[in-house]
Amino acid sequence: MANRDDELEQHHTTMIRRKRRLRRLLRRLPRRANLQRYPVLKWFAHHARKAPFLWSFKRQNVMASLYLGSVLAFLPLYGIQALLAFAAAMLARGNLTVMIALQFVTNPLTILPIYGLTGWVGLRTMAFLGVGEQMHVALQTTHALFIGGVIVGLLFAVASDAVWRLLAWEARIFRERMAKLRERHRQAESERSRQ
Repeated sequence: MANRDDELEQHHTTMIRRKRRLRRLLRRLPRRANLQRYPVLKWFAHHARKAPFLWSFKRQNVMASLYLGSVLAFLPLYGIQALLAFAAAMLARGNLTVMIALQFVTNPLTILPIYGLTGWVGLRTMAFLGVGEQMHVALQTTHALFIGGVIVGLLFAVASDAVWRLLAWEARIFRERMAKLRERHRQAESERSRQ
């Protein structure tokens, strides 16, 4: 009996640790309560609070944000990404927290490697398709950055989708285990009370 109690307590402790870790990770991201902290988003806070889908972690809201946010993160739009992410979340009925979190992929430390990669992928794709050889170098580079940004963003989104599905599956299994442990604990308690 003590073993079941220990197992239930251990799972409960693990669940609490996971929730704390997730809260720490999400603390700096936009939520209904802290929209005023964000320079551009605070102008739209009134509208954002009225849209419940912006805060929903249902599958369709997360998937819309995951794919749109990933592509947006790799496009050469650094500086206006948060505003565009908000607009995309409103139009696609996506989760704003996920959408904004993805925009932090491109930051002052990663911008050069990311734009170098997306430019290279875009140029290779354009060369493969036989497009853009007669363009001016600046125009060709701009097109390459956008084409590469879409391709790399979609690949990143597919990988992120796989990770999200794995984590969702693991969370479902964990909840089922917790429910079974609670049921066994309740049964054991009722048996003890009968004796």
